[in-house]
Amino acid sequence: MLNYKHLYYMREVATAGSLTRASERLHLTPQTLSGQISLLEESLGTELFKRQGRNLELTEAGQVALQYANEIFQLGEALEQILQHLPKGRAQLFRVGVSDLVPKSIAYRLLQPAMLMNKKIRIVCTEGKLSDLLAELAVHRMELVIADSPMPSYMNVKGFSHKLGSSGISFFASPELKASLVGDFPACLDGAALLMLSEGAAVRSKLLGWFHSQQVKPMIVGEFDDSALMQAFGFAGTGVFIAPTALEETLEQEGRVEVIGRSCEIYENFYAISIERKITHSAIKAITEHAQGWLH
Repeated sequence: MLNYKHLYYMREVATAGSLTRASERLHLTPQTLSGQISLLEESLGTELFKRQGRNLELTEAGQVALQYANEIFQLGEALEQILQHLPKGRAQLFRVGVSDLVPKSIAYRLLQPAMLMNKKIRIVCTEGKLSDLLAELAVHRMELVIADSPMPSYMNVKGFSHKLGSSGISFFASPELKASLVGDFPACLDGAALLMLSEGAAVRSKLLGWFHSQQVKPMIVGEFDDSALMQAFGFAGTGVFIAPTALEETLEQEGRVEVIGRSCEIYENFYAISIERKITHSAIKAITEHAQGWLH
């Protein structure tokens, strides 16, 4: 690993132009300073200085190193200034990614306990593709990702999946569409217009298998990467759509839709993915504990 003290000494020598002047400024002997720079050159595998008379000049590699050194120490000074002037009581950032396949109401109910904590927490919530969110998690730009599936085994990302719970699914339709369906549930789904989540959704394959077992063949009229967009089409009466049974009351009140049936054989699972095997973050603890109270 790069020794930043050696890099700092190299920067001072480059600025002063000689070991003698730099050693006076740093209150070190020229021999000590020369030895420290030699260690830096050894670790980098290249010479940084060449002697010109009594002075030292940077090699091409030294010029590159100096440019980066200036940027590194300028950032350090900026960080110091920011931290010194940080107001007391500032809200702690809690950065969360939510997969676009997770219903928005589910995401809200999962995150609500973190927002109600006594500690000051400001949630920064980002929606997107699971792969993109996990990439952000891997470089510590997020503390948590909420998804409908655990961490994919094929992704080269170190993370741990914590199951929050499960919910059966319910089928919804606008009152007009429900009235047009023929027969009892689930036979009424045969030939009915259906809105589906895209192939990335964990529940999709389970749903298609269930249709086959029930000997019904709905007509898929729309596929969606985003659950909220699918629900918007469903509210407009475009087709039947599914959502977690835990959201029945919410969707019936907000979307002017009605339940046409339920399946306890199909479950939607929800996960909290973090970089920690053992959950220690207070906000994540609050989320997982609350989820166990209303998800199965």
